[in-house]
This record gives sequence, structure tokens and C-alpha cells, in this order.
Amino acid sequence: MVSFTKLFTAGLVATSTMAAPMEAKRSTSGKRGAAYNDVSSVSALTSGGTISWAYNWAGSLSGALPSNIEFVPMLWGPKMFGGWVTAIETALSSGSSYILGFNEPDMASQANMSPTDAASYYQTYITPWAGKAKLISPAVTSSTSPGSGLDWFESFIGSCSSCSISGLAVHWYGDTADNFKTFITNAVDTASKHGLTEVWITEFALNSDISGAADPSATAAFLNEVIPWLDSQTGVARYSYFMCADNYLLSGGTLNQAGQAYVSA
Repeated sequence: MVSFTKLFTAGLVATSTMAAPMEAKRSTSGKRGAAYNDVSSVSALTSGGTISWAYNWAGSLSGALPSNIEFVPMLWGPKMFGGWVTAIETALSSGSSYILGFNEPDMASQANMSPTDAASYYQTYITPWAGKAKLISPAVTSSTSPGSGLDWFESFIGSCSSCSISGLAVHWYGDTADNFKTFITNAVDTASKHGLTEVWITEFALNSDISGAADPSATAAFLNEVIPWLDSQTGVARYSYFMCADNYLLSGGTLNQAGQAYVSA
């Protein structure tokens, strides 16, 4: 699993205290989104009209998104608690209709929370906004180790049954389309078991894409197979490939082979 500490710490610290007006937009009906660190990069994904939403692992937009792209705020973890109320009030008043929970709390290098602590924090910082936005769970990894991934979520939701959560967020990093489909099917089944109507895949990628050994043609083939499948799954509400940045979906600020597959598949 990729670590975002170096990629996003500076941006999260800066955006957690922002109160400047944003220009978030209501989304269209599409599932496909953009996970970004630099808001200016998102426009490269919008030419095909398939991207409807975007997020940046933070509560504040930090710039302006292209028209008709909804900004979805996230409460990454404890280091964002201080600026959260201002950030979320600004996001909701600007048109955001969802709130994402913590980032990989089942992983020591990320939000790193026990299920019971996460439930308590969720009820304090996110549940009060129920009714103003749909609330999505903390995003768990695809790990199958005890106490991680969907197992962590099962413990969390048992402590957070009154949290007003509408959907389950998951991440996946792996090597094959079949493995991806199996994991997402398990996630949809888990969500349904708890009465949750939506599954969000807010990060997913081939292991090769995050290891420095990316093969754009292999990534394109993977995306061409899994994206139509995701679009056909009624339990999947939204998804975003990792990520809208150079050496991932972009090269030199424009779509590379993988990016072209992501917007056109």
C-alpha cells in the first residue's frame, strides 16, 4: 500500500485551516472521479465528460475545479481536526453533497486509529453533518490481515451503528483485474449486510503503478477491463483511480495512455 505522508502532508496542513470561499460544483450522475493533489491537474481528465467529482484527501478545495465537478471533502485524520468545522461548512455551502471519512485508519502510516477510537471521532466530527450531506465511512485498505481492511470496518461499524453512515469506502492495490473484482464484490456484500447503499473505491491501482515499474499499456488494459465492470455494478457509487498526477494518469500535465483509458473506458 502506498504511503501518502510525503505526498500530502504539506497540502493537508495548509488546507486544514483554509476558510476561503470555494467553487465546488454539484456532480453529474457519473461514478468516475479524480484523486488529486494539485487542483490544476484535474482539467486534464475532464475533456471526455466522464469525471463528475474530485477529492484531495483534505477538507478544503485549495483552488477551483472545472465546472460541473463536485468537490468531496475528507476528514483525513486527527491532524485535520483543528480546521475541520470551518472547512466543512465552507465545502457544504459551496455545493459538496458527501463527506468522506478517515484515510486508511487500519494502516499505521496513515490515519492509524482503532475501530473504537475511529467511531468516537466519527460521531464527534462527521455525524453532526448528517442531513446536510451523505456520510461515507473511513476508507479501509484491501488487506486481508486480521484487524485490517474489511475486518477493521466490521469492528468499526459495530461501534458506529448510530453514525448515520450511508456508504463504505475502500482502497485496493493489487496485480489482477480478477483480484480487484473479487475484493469489490466482497466490499459490496459487506456494505449491504450493514444496510449501506453505496460503495466508494476512493483509491485503486495496480501495484506496478505505485512501485516505479508502471507499464502504461498494462494499466490501460486493466482499466479497459475493470471500468465498464464498475459502471455496471449497482452497489458501486463512485470510484477514483490513483491518481491525477504526472507518472500516474498524466505525463507532462496531459493524459498518458493510462489516463486516456481512464477517461474513455
